[in-house]
Amino acid sequence: MSETIPQQFWQGIEQFNSGEFYACHDTLEALWIEAGEPEKSFYQGILQIAVGLYHLENRNWRGAVILLGEGSNRLRRYPSSYGGIDVDELLSQSVALLKTLQQIGADKINAGDLDENQALSLPRIVLVSD
Repeated sequence: MSETIPQQFWQGIEQFNSGEFYACHDTLEALWIEAGEPEKSFYQGILQIAVGLYHLENRNWRGAVILLGEGSNRLRRYPSSYGGIDVDELLSQSVALLKTLQQIGADKINAGDLDENQALSLPRIVLVSD
């Protein structure tokens, strides 16, 4: 990243990993609005994944699938360790969840009708050291 990573970014990552997806969205959106490229698309990719997870929590299969896909596609252009996080790991986990959601289907998610064998593994953001 071109300049020092803002403190709000780390706050957003903490919120993401704590499952506070709506708060993460708010935090990263404030950064996204002010940022230039390439940071702008980077923030947007992470916040789209966070909003996808927020939709999933609210049993909105369509919103979850769309935003997980868009966020993952946006992050694909970044190196594996960009902005102090393991982008490849976030992508891998997000794509795995997306595929699982597509296999389970909207009806089961929207109805909250998952059995214990279908526990969903939510992505976490892993930090990397330079």
